[in-house]
Amino acid sequence: MYPQYGTSYEVGIKGDINNRLSATLAYYDLTLSNVLTDDPEPAHIGYSIQTGEQRSKGVEFSIGGEISPGWNVIAGYAYTDIEVTKDTNPSVVGNIPTNVPKHSFNIWTSYEIQSGALKGFGVGAGVFFVGDRQADPDNTYTLPSYLRTDAAIFYKQDRFRAAINIKNLFDVDYFESIRNPLNVYYGDPLVVQGTISWQF
Repeated sequence: MYPQYGTSYEVGIKGDINNRLSATLAYYDLTLSNVLTDDPEPAHIGYSIQTGEQRSKGVEFSIGGEISPGWNVIAGYAYTDIEVTKDTNPSVVGNIPTNVPKHSFNIWTSYEIQSGALKGFGVGAGVFFVGDRQADPDNTYTLPSYLRTDAAIFYKQDRFRAAINIKNLFDVDYFESIRNPLNVYYGDPLVVQGTISWQF
């Protein structure tokens, strides 16, 4: 088996909005070669060979920093335009590969109390959006988009740290990815995880 390899071109800018917030914007064009494709030989059904090629281009934007003392935010957006440019099956050339959303977005914000009896106590929340994704090479059906909400409660004092992290706060049902029609992977349900640590 040969390794996949890619040729990529990227240009971007990074700048400070003010002395607390910064942002980045990038455009890229990537060609990926030696992608696995179905072996066309009738005697090799279920096997793959490395003759495929995919090309993707898109825009990525991110912003992050401290809005005010104790209040932090980080957000990002990605637009991905991807297609199959070479495959053993000519009918899928020009199609979109599986599991790749055209649009994705995330934002996370947290606030930590800076003074008083509750100094070090904080909360955080964020949303994560993933758009529709193609579910098969022929692009005959899609995995639906989803919006997941996470949250956190934490406390920091000197070397002591404690936190409760909540993933999928509203317990939404969604599909994380697909391998084939018989292997579709659900996203995690509501998960609550607690941690306590001491820094030495």
